[in-house]
Amino acid sequence: MARKLGSELLRHRDRAGLTQPQAAAALSATAAKVAKMERGWVPFRDPDVIALCKLYEVDDPKTVDGLLRIAKLDRERRKAKGWWKQSLDAGSLAEYIAMEDVATRVRTWQLSLVPGLLQTADYARSLAVSDDVWEDPDDIERIVSVRMKRQERLHDETPLLLHAVVWEAALRQQIGGPGVMRAQLDHLRTMLELPNVHVQVLPFRAGGHPCITGPFNIISFADDQALDVVHVDSIASTVWVESVAEGATHCAFFDRTARLSLAPHDSAKLIETIGREMHG
Repeated sequence: MARKLGSELLRHRDRAGLTQPQAAAALSATAAKVAKMERGWVPFRDPDVIALCKLYEVDDPKTVDGLLRIAKLDRERRKAKGWWKQSLDAGSLAEYIAMEDVATRVRTWQLSLVPGLLQTADYARSLAVSDDVWEDPDDIERIVSVRMKRQERLHDETPLLLHAVVWEAALRQQIGGPGVMRAQLDHLRTMLELPNVHVQVLPFRAGGHPCITGPFNIISFADDQALDVVHVDSIASTVWVESVAEGATHCAFFDRTARLSLAPHDSAKLIETIGREMHG
């Protein structure tokens, strides 16, 4: 959230043709503080947001109110006593879970893995074992426990809405061997029965598609003024998409890829077929 807010205020500052020192003077602060705010490193106080909007001549009440709402959501997220803080070291995963925990909807595109919110414990454990980062069995079980805990959001009184689009390869890759994978596919079909879970499979025959370059997650919130957050996780780094335009591009690419994918009913049939084909 802070990244989104900082990015928006930076855009307004650039449009106004002002420098960080000029913004700092309006806040009686240092240019270094403004730089940290624009990078999302520190929380925003409402008076600072209002002062910067005035300086940048952002006078549309809806725009100002939207920025204030984002600032409030970010402050609430920072103060939250999330269960994950007891289970995870600080880092990108903890930051992602903090957002997922207050989200209303997650759209996820996966090329090679079953989405974390739909994984079985054995599948998650097999992934952790194959990752050289996790060598201590206790650490592996901790990661599995965190993943299982995250899935409780799908069964809340107000459950998380999940729309997952998964490439066929993710269903055929035998993580943990045929037995683990068959159980995972059975679990996936069971999860499809939940009204808040929408799963589509992009079959091999679909050919080229807009999202072929890599997986990502789009996190949405209840507040109409809160911007979507796009999370892109690669082998070497985690990227939070901060630009409104780039976020819109990811949403458009996700929608286009979903349209190329099988409907949920047909996806369930393909999942069942792949499970029957597995041996061992």
